[in-house]
Amino acid sequence: MTIRSVLFGIMAAGVLMSAGSCAVVRQGEAGVKRTFGKYSDRVHTGGLRFFNPFTSKIVKVSTQTENIEVQLDIPSKEGLTIRAEVSILYHIKIKSAPDIMRNIGLNYEETVILPVFRSAVSDVSSKYFAKDMHSGNRGEIEIAIRDLMAKNLEDKGIVVENVLLKSIQLPRSLAKAIEDKLEAEQQAQRMEFVLQQESREAERRRIEAKGVSDANQIISAGLTPQVLQYKAIEAWLALSLSPNAKVIMGNGQVPVMVSPPEAAPVSGGGQ
Repeated sequence: MTIRSVLFGIMAAGVLMSAGSCAVVRQGEAGVKRTFGKYSDRVHTGGLRFFNPFTSKIVKVSTQTENIEVQLDIPSKEGLTIRAEVSILYHIKIKSAPDIMRNIGLNYEETVILPVFRSAVSDVSSKYFAKDMHSGNRGEIEIAIRDLMAKNLEDKGIVVENVLLKSIQLPRSLAKAIEDKLEAEQQAQRMEFVLQQESREAERRRIEAKGVSDANQIISAGLTPQVLQYKAIEAWLALSLSPNAKVIMGNGQVPVMVSPPEAAPVSGGGQ
């Protein structure tokens, strides 16, 4: 074995040892050094971190927002069972990473978060009727579950950002009852609209009739004997100017036209 081979081997071993004695902590991660099974209190964030590979190791956990999707049956106030799909958004506090590793372990989702969630969702949902979970109260239920989880996980270094009820599957009988109720409400709204339309149309006709009545009253009030006589004189004058042959009779007030009889046809003379 030549000196060059020995040097190459030493260099290769040094490179391998160097590669095994460093860890890259990415952004959104927290790294904690564990030496002889004991976690350090110091938390490493982004960057390259060196350690003794024979005695130590850098353990990393995510500090980004994580999403847990859970499908479970939840109880309602009236004792029904509702199938729900829920998303839990959470993250861990960077400074709490060492305590989480010491006291809970890296499997903190199964160990802590999910049991706390199941307990909280049961406590909250049992205070609401099944129909409330399918209506505008869903947001109120989500907030109540989140707040209860946050209270139980606060001292463990886990922050619950949000709890989202993604889907609610009500029992078929209840779902049908809700659909029937909504349909009845829509029909009632349509009927109310029709009645409003009819009421407006009746009001329009009443106003129109009132206008006609008022107009007739005004006209009647203006038809004095003098006005009627004047109108009669105008009619006589108009009739007298007409070129057609006619017979006009009157009582001195109102002219009456009588059409003259048509001339009888003239028959031819006999031979």
